[in-house]
Amino acid sequence: MDIGFIGLGSMGHAMASNLLQAGFKLRVWNRSPDKAQALERQGATRVDHPADVAQPGGVVITMVADDAALREVVLGEHGIGQRLGAGAIHLSMSTIAPQTTRELAALHAARETHYVAAPVFGRPDAAAARKLFVLCAGPQQARRAVQPALEAMGQRVFDLGDDPVTANVVKLSGNFMILGVIEALAEAMALGERHGVARQSMVDVLTQSIFPAPIFVNYGAQIAAHAYQPARFKLSLGLKDADLVLAAARQVAVPMPLAQLMQGRLLSATAHGRGDLDWTAAALGVSEDAGLKPGA
Repeated sequence: MDIGFIGLGSMGHAMASNLLQAGFKLRVWNRSPDKAQALERQGATRVDHPADVAQPGGVVITMVADDAALREVVLGEHGIGQRLGAGAIHLSMSTIAPQTTRELAALHAARETHYVAAPVFGRPDAAAARKLFVLCAGPQQARRAVQPALEAMGQRVFDLGDDPVTANVVKLSGNFMILGVIEALAEAMALGERHGVARQSMVDVLTQSIFPAPIFVNYGAQIAAHAYQPARFKLSLGLKDADLVLAAARQVAVPMPLAQLMQGRLLSATAHGRGDLDWTAAALGVSEDAGLKPGA
């Protein structure tokens, strides 16, 4: 399979590398061309514009930061929208709003191309290790066509049916729950610390007894040590996702008070200049609210 790949950030670069290792041919584009150099050494072909990755009837994967970036690479002057051609597949792996997915899916259908949503759970280290969980939804024939590529990037692909919006709703719901875990861990540690319980001791007990899931183990270790750099997932992107969750909730009149709390927590962290830290740095606000001085 000959694939175009757009978006070579920490996630996209690792995913593209795994595709190359699996034997796929790649044409790649990124806003910062230098990020393609390592992939070129692996055999990828770097192009000058997003549209140049597309071949009529082929597959283009996008892994970009947000809705605006996705719209630009699809609908912009040098976007893939006009280049794909009938029967082509746009495999969108970004975390975006359900409404954006709905609009792009309709646009592709009008042009006789296919839109498949396949956002992922996992951070850059999981992407590099091919341990991502992939949420895939879109037209059945297109889903089947991209299955080998998805399997080259993840440990499991969840088939969520024909409506691509479904994959984005599940992805946002998962990210919302991760934010809740960050808050719960941070509050538990702050409570313990104020009572003289070491943060790591609190994490060790909780994660080796009633909360052994990787999300508690990995995030708990970070929060216990206040280890927020380098960012595996930037706090600014977490705020973007909290905004998307609440916008999706408003569309269907679902109250989400915990999501509102976390949006405020992330907004406060951003105001304190923490947007480039890992999103677990939301825990700093919990410590500060409790009168604690992290790292003191």
